[in-house]
Amino acid sequence: MVVAARKGGVTGSPLTSSPMSITSTAQPGFLGGWLSRIHLPKWALIAVAVAGAILFLLFLICIIKCCCCKKKPKKKERVGLLAVSSSTTANLVQPEMEDLEQGMEQTWRGKLQYSLEYNFCAQELKVGVKQAAELKAMDNGGTSDPYVIVYLTSDMKRRYETKVYRRTLNPVFNETFTFQVPQAEVPESMLVMQVYDFNRFAKHEIIGEVRLPLAKVNLQHIIEQWSDLAAASKVEEQQLGEICFSLRYVPSTGKLTVLILEAKKLKRMDSHGLSDPFVKVHLILNRKKWKKTTSVKKNTLSPYFNEVFVFEVPFSQIQNVDVVISVWDHDKVTKNEPIGKLFLGCRATGNQLRHWSDMLSNPRRPLAQWHSLQPSEVVDKALGLKAHIKLPLTSR
Repeated sequence: MVVAARKGGVTGSPLTSSPMSITSTAQPGFLGGWLSRIHLPKWALIAVAVAGAILFLLFLICIIKCCCCKKKPKKKERVGLLAVSSSTTANLVQPEMEDLEQGMEQTWRGKLQYSLEYNFCAQELKVGVKQAAELKAMDNGGTSDPYVIVYLTSDMKRRYETKVYRRTLNPVFNETFTFQVPQAEVPESMLVMQVYDFNRFAKHEIIGEVRLPLAKVNLQHIIEQWSDLAAASKVEEQQLGEICFSLRYVPSTGKLTVLILEAKKLKRMDSHGLSDPFVKVHLILNRKKWKKTTSVKKNTLSPYFNEVFVFEVPFSQIQNVDVVISVWDHDKVTKNEPIGKLFLGCRATGNQLRHWSDMLSNPRRPLAQWHSLQPSEVVDKALGLKAHIKLPLTSR
């Protein structure tokens, strides 16, 4: 019994002493040691782990989606550009917002404040140039020396200028200019206000301009407003006026009839804003000239003539004829000044050539048409350089 008890004690002793031996010899893992330091219940740890896994999955999904979205447009764009010709490919490019903003900065020229007041009794238009703001810098120092030129396209000779303001992009002018404009001519006039940068040693540079058709303005009330400056027109279209005349040619008799009917919107040549127009008709053939002249119409920009002139031109020479029609301003004291001219014949172009061709293809029939007058030097140069164009003739 004693021996059995000893054997049992020896065999049972490890069981009774196991707790002490476990705590003294077991090595806890890294995860177990880290978890033992967090004093949270088990369900909280599980919730945190699940939330972390969900966030990680969402992150992966976002990365995959972004990669796919970037690849798809490239593939579509490549297909689309191959199917379009190279001349129109540039139209498919969508500019970025930064490019648009940069373009706006480059084209921005500033703005101008002005006022308009029309006196119906005195038939006067008062134009007030108030101020400009945020002008484009034209000098190296980041400023400009601005001033404003004001005129009407119906009267190019009369121009007004404001004072020059040094080194500023926000000048205050507060100057008023008066134009004599008959009420009937107001809808046909355009007000032009051009802002220039003054330069003492070089040509003045234009910053921008405001063009205002008076036909679109309600002059029943005083107007005061701001307008953005636009790029200036490269060439100022000079309004010289229009003339209406009729052409008729009879091949059997060789008679060319020119009927001067009327003119309108002629350029003002006199100081009082009118003209004393008359018309010259020249027939040029083989360097020889025949001239006929209408009567003078006093103080008008829309004269009515209704005067007829007949020239004898053989049918064999009709292709070599130039007919020059010019409008002049009569002056008793000084030399007569040309307002504008045009020429017709086989060397002409545009409406003049079309009118001449219609006359030749419709013998014995008078054909009337309106034509715009051109500067005299332009017509004279064209007469000296143009070559003849053979037109089909009808001899009936």
